[in-house]
Amino acid sequence: MQSQGSSAPRCIQIHPRDNVAIVVNDGGLPAGSVFPDGLVLTTRVPQGHKVALTDLPEGAPILRYNVVIGHASRPIARGTWVEESMVRIPPACGLDSLPACTEAASAGAPLEGHTFMGYRNADGSVGTRNVLAISTSVQCVSGVVEHAVARIKRDLLPRFPSVDDVVGLEHTFGCGIAIETEDADIPVRTLRHISRNPNFGGQVMLVSLGCEKLQPGRLFPDGSVPGCSGAPGTVILQDEAHVGFESMVASIVRMAEPRLAALDARRREPCPASDLVVGVQCGGSDAFSGVTANPAVGFASDLLVRAGATVMFSENTEVRDGIAQLTARAATPEVAQALIREMAWYDAYLARGGADRSANTSPGNKMGGLTNIVEKAMGSIVKSGSSPINGVVPPGARPREKGLLFAATPASDFICGTLQLAAGMNMHVFTTGRGTPYGLAAVPVIKVATRSDLARRWHDLMDLNAGTIATGEATIEAVGWELFHLLLEVASGRRTWSEHWRLHNALALFNPAPVT
Repeated sequence: MQSQGSSAPRCIQIHPRDNVAIVVNDGGLPAGSVFPDGLVLTTRVPQGHKVALTDLPEGAPILRYNVVIGHASRPIARGTWVEESMVRIPPACGLDSLPACTEAASAGAPLEGHTFMGYRNADGSVGTRNVLAISTSVQCVSGVVEHAVARIKRDLLPRFPSVDDVVGLEHTFGCGIAIETEDADIPVRTLRHISRNPNFGGQVMLVSLGCEKLQPGRLFPDGSVPGCSGAPGTVILQDEAHVGFESMVASIVRMAEPRLAALDARRREPCPASDLVVGVQCGGSDAFSGVTANPAVGFASDLLVRAGATVMFSENTEVRDGIAQLTARAATPEVAQALIREMAWYDAYLARGGADRSANTSPGNKMGGLTNIVEKAMGSIVKSGSSPINGVVPPGARPREKGLLFAATPASDFICGTLQLAAGMNMHVFTTGRGTPYGLAAVPVIKVATRSDLARRWHDLMDLNAGTIATGEATIEAVGWELFHLLLEVASGRRTWSEHWRLHNALALFNPAPVT
């Protein structure tokens, strides 16, 4: 890394074997810029984009992270901006003969004595927030639930000061979905398991239309919302007792009151860091994601695992090109096979739609310097840190293990977040380089900026600035520890910027089944 002076040309080379580096300077650098090692730019290079460190003949491998991210589509001179058209993406690696459990990864020495103030539930899980959630079995009822939530917040919530919020779990599941087909259970079990999220304290309500395919008895086969005592907390809008719109809203409001009272009686208590279930994700990624924010998240992930917590990393297409790294870190051969199974399933899913992993990279990713999905994957995967991978969570399922887990999800920010909610996360860490106002109503979201320029411009949206790593002002370890302590503070009640502004994205169910 070159770091002399705030305006001096600076670039970051990840590995000594890399033949490209990314430009650090805000706004990029013009042609003619000279780096301390004598490298001269022959073209302008935008911030975060790659510059060739050597002459690259046509067909030469282009290395970043000591990984071949592509091959030169034409000769590239030293000092040239290596932009997208110059790089041919390599084929995806096969899923046969992958290494399994070959890296003697260790979580490290136990990290003891770290606690937070959480809400302990009867099932042993711990909430970081105290939220009344109103689930829905079909999208048709969302408008009624929206009115009811607004009324509950206005008329009831002020009487229950220990309750943080009232949220409607809105989604787009409806009767057009072929609910009996293969993989149709994924969105159903996702909704079922979201209702068990520890931040809801077992007081979830359900609003049903009455005629939908996803009947309450199918959503909750035992006849009640998990954790609720007494009669099921269900309102069916088509019941004959409802005469008019106001009657429907009033029924929901009446059912909410005793559940708000039960939640209001909860109190925070000291809980060990091992009770945290942290989902990590990136969105609006750029070339700095894999240099600053994601490595810091990976360091914090290792700290959390050492403290006995559960950490879930995800995004199938954004780890697919690093699958050999993951299977090598698997704690058991069974975990390695589960990783391969999920990658193979997703490959087939994409193929059915006539797509492949290369469809992942967005225009914003490319503007931020990420040429293709291989380069993006190498920067994404480092969020997982270096601990052994202890388990794999299929889409919509709940984990059976603690420690570092791979929760198999699409890379879509909203679908990934929804599936991690279903898997029981009570904290969310989201890194971004391009910037996004992403937030979730059910759990606090800590936003980590990859670049100092973004942290300055979005000062009231980003919770942590990892851009100081690129400028040499901080180390990955220092920012990782800062994030670890911030997680404990937010878990104890400190508000994030997303919570301050109430930035709540709707749930996005992953439904691979046909829609009729």
